[in-house]
Order: sequence, then C-alpha cells, then structure tokens
Amino acid sequence: MKNRFTKVLGYAVVAGLLNLSTGCSSDDPITPDPEPNPGESRWFTIAGAVMDETPGNGNGGTVIYSISKENAQDPDYAINVFENGFQVRSQRTARLQSSVDGSTMFNIAYGGDNGGEFFKYMVNGGDNFEQTGGLVNILQYAGTSPRWVKLFDGDKTGVAVSVTRPQVNEGETYKFTRGTATIVTIDMENVEISNNISFEIPLSAEEEAAGHHIFRLDTPVLNAAGDKLVIGIWMGKTDPATGERDANAYERLGSKALVVDYPSLENPKVITSTLGFGDTSGYRSFNSFLAEDGNIYQATQRDPGGSHILKINSNNEYDNSYDFSLDEALGVEGAYIQSWRYVKNGIAYVMYTHEGAATTGFNATTQQSFLARVDLNSRTAERVNLPYEPDMYFFQYQGFVVDGDNVYVTVSPVGKDGNIYILNSVTGEATKGAQLLNEPGNHFIGVF
Repeated sequence: MKNRFTKVLGYAVVAGLLNLSTGCSSDDPITPDPEPNPGESRWFTIAGAVMDETPGNGNGGTVIYSISKENAQDPDYAINVFENGFQVRSQRTARLQSSVDGSTMFNIAYGGDNGGEFFKYMVNGGDNFEQTGGLVNILQYAGTSPRWVKLFDGDKTGVAVSVTRPQVNEGETYKFTRGTATIVTIDMENVEISNNISFEIPLSAEEEAAGHHIFRLDTPVLNAAGDKLVIGIWMGKTDPATGERDANAYERLGSKALVVDYPSLENPKVITSTLGFGDTSGYRSFNSFLAEDGNIYQATQRDPGGSHILKINSNNEYDNSYDFSLDEALGVEGAYIQSWRYVKNGIAYVMYTHEGAATTGFNATTQQSFLARVDLNSRTAERVNLPYEPDMYFFQYQGFVVDGDNVYVTVSPVGKDGNIYILNSVTGEATKGAQLLNEPGNHFIGVF
C-alpha cells in the first residue's frame, strides 16, 4: 500500500491567515448542487478503510483510488485500492467528501497529530491526488476528531461541529450537564475558515435535572430558504445519583435537532419530534437531506421503536404528522439506519441492520447490514437484491455517487472481494459493476 462496530451503547491553529467574516449575507441566494449529467464521464473515487489489529474497525487509516465511469460500470475491471491506493492523512477512518462532479476530494483528518487539518485534492485518476489550496486546521475550534459534512450549496461550504459536556454540581449535589456547541464553517473554494461560534445548548429545566444532555452534534444540512442550518443531535444522560453516565434503563426523549441561523450561526434553537425517539446525528455520513418538496428528511439511530425517517418542514419544525417507521416498511424489528442517501423524486437508499440479523464472523456483537430502496412519499421500503452474507458491514459507510437516476455504491463483506453496484432509482434494479479486491480485515466505505 502506498504511504498506509458494534453499536455504540455508551459515550462512544489555523495555518495561514484566517478569514473570520461570515462570508455572504443571508439575503444572497443559495446555489444548489447541480444534478450531474448522466451522459458525461467523470472520476469515481473508491475509499477503503484499513484495520489496525481488529478486523472491520478501520482504525488503520483510509486509502483512495480513482477510476473512470466506464471502468466503474465494467464488471470485468478489477481495482486493488489497498495495494495501489493513495493514503489520505488521517490516523483513523477519514471523513471524506467529494465535489458533485467527482473532480475534487475533501478531507478533514480524524485523530492523531494532524487531526482537524482540512485538505483539498484534485482527482487526476488512479492514485494521483494533487493537494490544492492552503492548509487549514480547525483543531482549536472543533478538536482533533471533528465531525463534518459539506453543504449542498454547489461545493462551496463545509461545516464542522463539536460539543463539550461540562457537568455542574452544587457542592456534592448534581445539578445538570449542559452541552456547549462549536460550529465552524469552511470556505472550500478558498480553503479558509469563514465563520465560527460557540454557545451553550440548554434543555428544559426538567430534562436537565434528570441528567439529559446533548452528547454529540453532526451532519448539518441547509434548509430550502438557505437561512437555517439543521444539525443532528445524539442525546446522552447522566445519572443524577452518581454523576456518571446513566447505565440504567430510562425513557428516551423525543428525537431532537439544533437549528441555527445561516450564515451567522446565531440564535440556536432545539426542536423535538414526538414520533421519533432516537438520535439524529448519523455516524460518518449525511443523515439529513433537503428534498424537492422543500422539506428536510432525517433518519434516527438508537431508536427504541426502530429507526424512523422524520420530516422537518419549511418552518424548520418537525412535521409530526409524517410517520415513517422503517420497521413497518420492511417488516422487521429494531431497524437501525447506518447510512443513507436521498436521490430524487422521493426515492432514497438506506443501509441498515435489524434485530435478528446474522452476527458477523469478525465481531461477535456486530450484525449483518442490508440495503433498501425507500420511497419517502408512499413511506414504503424494499430490500435491494444483492449477494448478502453475514460479514456485510455498512456501519462506517460514507460515499454514494448520485448520477442521474443511478446511485453507485460499494458492496463487499469485511476482508472479502466485492463489487461496485449501480442502483437504478426508478426501476429498483441493481447492476454489478467493477470488481473490488480486498485484503483481510479491511472494508470499503464508499464511492465518491
């Protein structure tokens, strides 16, 4: 190699001159990502996660390798990413993003000495990724392991978020734990910080007294008006009797999201769903999407009733009349959305597992993953016909390429060869593409 989950049940310096202005006014129109022309060629970048000492954990770093669209579609073409790929800078699994046309890759290093460094690469094919622009490190704002995504604004802006959770006591008596959020926006065109802000996120007095607090923020998305960011929330709870993480059974609060003004990042507000009771932060991929109807659709994780897809309307509030249970749609129990991607016309693809799924051979507590085509309008879902086996693992999955009606994904069990698959969002058909050559313990985390 060039350069080289289980479900989470517990709490799992800027280089150069910084531009700390807010960039543009909220009156400026937001330029959405253009829909790719399916007739045009482009690069497809395959990403692989390397294990350290434990198969499937991806903690040995991330490698990427780019191929043409024609090769991506060819089931006779083989790619050895782990042998021939370029290693991006990240101690653990990198948080990758790409431009809509596949010509540029973006990465913020996750963990290690260069944790928090933002890099921009031009994609030149194969293992040729040319760093462009300056170097920005958001360490002082968001720590060495920031969680971030790009906005769907024409590849202009990335948003990184983090939260600390200081505990407040009165003598030896527990009072509350309150999250303090930091949000950083990155100008990805000029490779500089455009804004940053920090603030407390109080819950209700009753919720805080019971120990509830915001544990993590992730996966921001821009609303249709372009004047609000909606940020997913992972909730946590402290046991007031001990001041430690609450390991007892307790009733979860309704699913929550943080809404702030954009681009100022001011006026934070927490909104709550009465239909979902899981977290809305996702893991390493987008978890909320703006659809053509002007609504934001958001998945839940760790939901006691199985994962739901929630709707946030143009008033930036949860629409509690939209009840979409993945359990009901798929006829399973305990569905858990690991990663997903909206396509268009109400169609999305969801990577998930569920209660009763087979246990993987590389980890005694990790369950097999599946892929489903979801219709958000009819609130129905159907499992995609793929060569499933117990070591299929999508929990760390990040990259889907949307190309016209088609969605490209990587499908491979941990440590075993697989393929790119092309999913037709209209017909639901899955077509086998290029071969993915694997190595023991490693797995593929997306195509970009």
